[in-house]
Amino acid sequence: MKLINSKTREQINPGDTVTDFRGDIAICQGFVAPRHSGSTGRIHVGYPDREGTAEYYPSVFGAEIVES
Repeated sequence: MKLINSKTREQINPGDTVTDFRGDIAICQGFVAPRHSGSTGRIHVGYPDREGTAEYYPSVFGAEIVES
């Protein structure tokens, strides 16, 4: 499985910057693959101006998790 940008189809790797639908910039920390066919999985991100990480649906960042 890999995390990709839904529009460009380019792979997103840990350490890459991603932009959410509000225009906020985050740093990809990794992802969790979907657990079943109805799941989209989750993306883990950190923010340059905040401590800790957060977990979101990949679509928040215009991303999706696909088979390698």
